[in-house]
Amino acid sequence: MSDVESLFSALQQTADAKAVKCIEAVIKSGADRELNRINVLAFASQHGLDEEQTIAAFLHAARLGIFEMTWNVLCPGCGGVLDTGASLKSVTHDSYHCGLCAAGYEPTLDEMVEVTFTVSPRVRRIAAHDPDLLPPLEYYRQMFFSSGVDLPDDLEQKFAPIMLEMIDLSPGEKAFVSLQLPPEFVIIFDAVTHSAQFIDVKGEPTSERQSLSFIVSRGHALNETVVLRPGALRLSLENNTDRRVMPNICVANDALHDLLGHRRPFLTAKRLLTNQSFRDIYRTDTLDVDQRLKITSLTFLFTDLRGSTALYERVGDMAAFDLVRAHFRVLHDIVASETGAVVKTIGDAVMASFPSPDRAVAAALRMRQAMMRLNAEHGADDLLLKIGIHEGSCLAVSLNDRQDYFGQTVNIASRVQGLADPDIIMTTEAVVGDARVSEILRERNISSVSRIAELHGIDQRVRVFALS
Repeated sequence: MSDVESLFSALQQTADAKAVKCIEAVIKSGADRELNRINVLAFASQHGLDEEQTIAAFLHAARLGIFEMTWNVLCPGCGGVLDTGASLKSVTHDSYHCGLCAAGYEPTLDEMVEVTFTVSPRVRRIAAHDPDLLPPLEYYRQMFFSSGVDLPDDLEQKFAPIMLEMIDLSPGEKAFVSLQLPPEFVIIFDAVTHSAQFIDVKGEPTSERQSLSFIVSRGHALNETVVLRPGALRLSLENNTDRRVMPNICVANDALHDLLGHRRPFLTAKRLLTNQSFRDIYRTDTLDVDQRLKITSLTFLFTDLRGSTALYERVGDMAAFDLVRAHFRVLHDIVASETGAVVKTIGDAVMASFPSPDRAVAAALRMRQAMMRLNAEHGADDLLLKIGIHEGSCLAVSLNDRQDYFGQTVNIASRVQGLADPDIIMTTEAVVGDARVSEILRERNISSVSRIAELHGIDQRVRVFALS
């Protein structure tokens, strides 16, 4: 058995069989482009796979060395990759600048950091393993734009009417290009260094030849916009880096915006952090202790068993321990199946995170039913579960050698759980106001009663909703 066969044999022991079969088939016969920065959600959709099982399969494959996992900081405007690293620990800057969009952004894990997978060279060598050898437009497609930008297969044909020129420069090389400037906004941009120059072409056409110099450097600097007139331009380009660069001159018109405007879902860092398989596989190897990464929207669910101390006294340590362990196992399975992850357990309590409020509410409703079944099987109402849910912004942090979350949203979710009674799910307005949550409550005929509550340690009063 070859090394690659051994890797897939090991993968089959831990991942969904259908997902593994599709991954193996693409690695054996797929085009090089299909194996670079794979968009896992698009892969699942293309092959008719379950998203969560596909994510888990790629995570296990990366752990085995079949894929290299990359975390890419994206520009929310153009979808370009501003920075990339082998782990979330590489996201260290307070802001990232996009030369193409001439804008800076504070990194958030919701939509600005994607996670992709590239086949390992030990499994199969592909062109993207030597990116400086890629044809220019393939470099733009495979290395600059994120997996969320849905570029057409015939990119070269679609880009041709927009592009005035594309130049390939070796390290230290200089070139001169003559071209005709149309009366439109023109951008000179290099995808390797993200160097950019904007040209506002306006006014009466000129018969005189205009000149402009563009130096490609590692500074990622955006030069001030220059104003030129329609007509002939002699452009001087110089590569002051130690890498091959590929500056292109294109017209920033509606056709360009339309070409880059087609988007598709991609695996965000937020979704991966709330994935149970990721937390189980990678555990503490996610964030550095001094990192504080912002998430603009995450939903937290807290549970606790009421009267657990009395339960131990009533049925004895062994029986109570078995019941509590069964309760943890059920909650863990429900959280994972609803695209969430258990952040930690504290005594008999559980803290879980979900990418959206509807998944947390769906999990809470299933938890309530599951506890009823466990009590019925046990013949007594010993497992009385209190559940609280809240959604909002937070920070992803590393605490006590564990990837955790910090902020007022977490505090409120915990306090809301403290207001809950058994069989009543307590939520906030941020949760019940979600359109998908409203649909779930309507479909399942779940009623809600609201009131204003004071939460310990929280300055403002909060409207809470009891779901029964």
